[in-house]
Amino acid sequence: MAFLVCPAPVTLTGSLVELRPLDRSHHDGLVEAAVEGDLWQTAWYTSVPGPDGMAAEIERRIDRTASGEIVAFTAFDASDRVLGMTTYYDMVPDVPRLHIGSTWNRPSAHGTGTNAESKLLLMQHAFETLGVFRVGLTTQWVNFQSRAAIERLGAKQDGVMRAMLRYRNGALRDSVEYSIIEPEWPAVKANLEARLAKRR
Repeated sequence: MAFLVCPAPVTLTGSLVELRPLDRSHHDGLVEAAVEGDLWQTAWYTSVPGPDGMAAEIERRIDRTASGEIVAFTAFDASDRVLGMTTYYDMVPDVPRLHIGSTWNRPSAHGTGTNAESKLLLMQHAFETLGVFRVGLTTQWVNFQSRAAIERLGAKQDGVMRAMLRYRNGALRDSVEYSIIEPEWPAVKANLEARLAKRR
């Protein structure tokens, strides 16, 4: 087995959001998005970079994209405002499968449908263009907002992996693993499209 198309930078466009390949020119917009609500400080359990670390994080993701490890995106809303970042990672052609994650969005975008449409665009591309069998989504046990959002997508919880990593403050992190597999995709897609239709 293998991907039908090798994962690579691509622009994915919806009605509420557009996902563009991460670029250095997105730096100022990403800093503005992170500064809104001081995300890197208030959401201590996330990996949102602070203003001083944004350039390094962009370089890190661009380098890993160039090496084929990940595919990094910047999310823009319909008014061309930067919302945040998201990524394909853990891409395994033998299954084939991948994860969607390392995602964060400015607080004012929460509840607007942009995250749901981002996930729809990413999963549609993964299942229907790349030909994956499994899309994984992982979040922290303590990130109840993220867990609820993933469950609203229709993903099933595969389990809790305890003491997998450490947070920036040194505390041990428990990770919650979710997935959607290809036979489930039509129902998940229909549910997301119905949710988003109410916002258009």
